[in-house]
Amino acid sequence: MKVANGSIVGRKDTWRSRTSVRLFLTCWIVYGMHFATDVIREHYPAVALGDDLTFRLDEYHGLHPDLFEKEGYGWHIGNNPGISLFAAIPYALSRPVIDPIVDAVRARRDASGQVEPPVYDTPWPNDRRFFAETWRRGLDVKLGLAAFVTHFFFMAPVCAAGVVLLFLLLRRIPGLEARAVWLALLYAFGTPLFYRAGFLNHNMVLGLIAFAAFVGVWDPGEQLRWSERTSFLVLGLAGGLTLLFDYSGAVLVLGLFAYGLARHPENRMRPMSLIRRGLWYTAGALPGLSLLWFYQWRSFGNPFLPGQHWMPPVRWIELGYQGYGFPQPALFAALGFDYRFGLFAFCPLLLLAFAAPFLRGDRGGRVPRLEAWFLILIPLSLWVFFAGSNYSWLQYNTGVRYLAPTVPFLFVASAATLSRMPLRLQVVIGSASVALMWCLSMYRDVELGVLDPVLRTLVGGFSLPALRTLERTGSAYLEFAADGVSPLPLMVAAAIVVAIIWLPLDRRERVSS
Repeated sequence: MKVANGSIVGRKDTWRSRTSVRLFLTCWIVYGMHFATDVIREHYPAVALGDDLTFRLDEYHGLHPDLFEKEGYGWHIGNNPGISLFAAIPYALSRPVIDPIVDAVRARRDASGQVEPPVYDTPWPNDRRFFAETWRRGLDVKLGLAAFVTHFFFMAPVCAAGVVLLFLLLRRIPGLEARAVWLALLYAFGTPLFYRAGFLNHNMVLGLIAFAAFVGVWDPGEQLRWSERTSFLVLGLAGGLTLLFDYSGAVLVLGLFAYGLARHPENRMRPMSLIRRGLWYTAGALPGLSLLWFYQWRSFGNPFLPGQHWMPPVRWIELGYQGYGFPQPALFAALGFDYRFGLFAFCPLLLLAFAAPFLRGDRGGRVPRLEAWFLILIPLSLWVFFAGSNYSWLQYNTGVRYLAPTVPFLFVASAATLSRMPLRLQVVIGSASVALMWCLSMYRDVELGVLDPVLRTLVGGFSLPALRTLERTGSAYLEFAADGVSPLPLMVAAAIVVAIIWLPLDRRERVSS
């Protein structure tokens, strides 16, 4: 009997491992295909670090409105450097491939004598100006390849790993085990994770970091069984890294610490216990905080003032401190429901999360009451925080961004609620979410609202952002691109590869599931 039980457990572990690999590869392929080509402010420090191990961005001045100069320290971005530090690694490793391509393109242009950039056929004036200026400086190919490398070898696999983490979590939540694969796929392709995975995005990654620490301390199934000290060290490490990525991480720092106290209730209100746990948490946070302080010292001459402190005046900066003030009801509502960037306009499915703490009975998913509340309270805290940031209004042309860190937290709570619904309704809600998010990931222009990409898909058919960008450049890079590039061959090839990935390796695999 022991051998039989061990055999069954072993097969289940093998099935779980194989499924994790399949989920990871599937998400990596699909996310990689939907590369959005955007060159954002965080790319410039990544490229500068990969090229010269410097934070100075003098070479790129004037290419992005968030680049500014501080006298004596050169050009920098006002945002925290976390995602740039990590994205610099794949870029630096890819330079033996990128540099020869860039040199060859520059030599060919010099030989041709062409001095004016080709036409970039887009309705967006800023995009046309950016393309023209990078072409004149010989940076267009370099930045384009850097954007692809940091997407395909950092952003896409990190988001794919986040899907695997959620799958492993769902496998240990009572009532959700049997649906873990389908719910993980819904999370991967039916939430803003799919949309934000299209290019480098610090908001999404800091949310995944915080969520990973939250799951580790939650430990459903009690496989990790971390001690109190380990729990607070891990939570602190995640909190420090979220601050390294963005100052909105301060909300997650407090939320994770509060969760640690609630998860380890013994003597939590005694002064010495609080001090001890606070010291462990601080020790965990020091690596991320130290890197942030080092960056700010090297870039601006002061380790403790944020980069935004040195930014020149821009729109909304006069409100509050550098654009941040008290929460505004109108902005709070917009962050949730604005037709261009509201979290729940992008993904109505996530509204189901708010019912999770009130679920009763054994039918469907059963998230513990403590975790169910924190899965809601942490996102609510971020929602209130960003309601005080006037820059949240800038999402009108980029889609949901500031509340992206809330997605993994809200989805777990939403899954618990969704599992209580009739199966047909679950299929309808899930299918609608995936369809909407796929349209948004193919056609990313949302200035006219989240339904605009849906109409574009119905009228224009399937598309991929990178192929559309090539088409807009005419024959500047590929001779045949001016006539349009169909995404269907690439999509069919990816579908075949994904189908092969999911083929059973042996007959016993079904038994393990």
